[in-house]
Amino acid sequence: MSSTPVLLSMPMVPRQRRSPEEVAAAAPVTAEKKVLLAAPRGYCAGVDRAVIAVEKALEHYGAPVYVRKQIVHNRHVVETLEQRGAVFVEETDEVPEGALVVFSAHGVSPAVVRSAEERGLRTIDATCPLVTKVHREAVRFARDDYEILLIGHEGHEEVEGTYGEAPENTQVVNSPEEADTIQVKDPDKLIWLSQTTLSVDETMDTVRRLRERFPNLQDPPSDDICYATSNRQAAIKKIAPQADLVIVVGSANSSNSVRLMEVALEYGAKAAHRVDFANEVDESWFEGVATIGVTSGASVPEILVQDVLRLAAEYGYGTVEEIVTAEEDILFSLPKELRATLKEHGDSSRGLGGRGQRPQA
Repeated sequence: MSSTPVLLSMPMVPRQRRSPEEVAAAAPVTAEKKVLLAAPRGYCAGVDRAVIAVEKALEHYGAPVYVRKQIVHNRHVVETLEQRGAVFVEETDEVPEGALVVFSAHGVSPAVVRSAEERGLRTIDATCPLVTKVHREAVRFARDDYEILLIGHEGHEEVEGTYGEAPENTQVVNSPEEADTIQVKDPDKLIWLSQTTLSVDETMDTVRRLRERFPNLQDPPSDDICYATSNRQAAIKKIAPQADLVIVVGSANSSNSVRLMEVALEYGAKAAHRVDFANEVDESWFEGVATIGVTSGASVPEILVQDVLRLAAEYGYGTVEEIVTAEEDILFSLPKELRATLKEHGDSSRGLGGRGQRPQA
């Protein structure tokens, strides 16, 4: 008999919540209790495309399917895919030679692509097409010998991928404050690009401050901040002035989710909190609150939002008013490496939309 000790994980013990009556007694609410639910919210087309790419790879190639980094920045999505046989790794050198690896929605640098090729890995590139657009802009302007000021958060996977397309020509600008100190080689041959998931307002403030120092700074050919990021921020901007509390569903490493919380506070919400799951909501947040705003980041499945709404209803917030600021009908084809396999197997999946809408295959 082996003497190796067996380690048993401790079972999760649900936190004992105070009752709705106790919360109401702590800070009575005289106005009508309601939820203002942001629309659009949740899954965008690029996230949906990436998640389906992993699902289809598992379906047609079988487990394990390796994924470099988190396919999207959401704990629930990653844990669900892990249960189905996806293996998440930090770098391609952790993937067995000849195995299948999926590149995440955030994109990768040419160096990562070369590393995968050198190891003989089969690859599926699930980079969001809007991120790919920024990559192509970086390559194009570097070829024309422009210096690129990449507005974004250093260390974020998307920024690493874009920077890697033209490292000799690119500087990362992390904040409006950095715009006041950054030094450039030629102020007359300068262009800015940006991470796709930033705060629209903060990015424009950074650009304004850069242009005060470098009047000939050029704009990108089209907006780099993606439609989903802009739309979700616009929705929470409309809700925030009316909200005593805003709850953003999204993970801590999700840039666009964190930005939603910041935008809510900037535009008048009295309080704002981010949660991955409904069980992370602290019922004390409801004390004295009449109106709750609810939204979710672009990598969040709708089921997690509905869990938060059910919890809020238990505390008297059963009235839900959806605040619609835009309609999204963007469709992206699945990665080309996967489409050929799907065609061979008679799988007609081609495009998918935002907010978790899935094609009926």
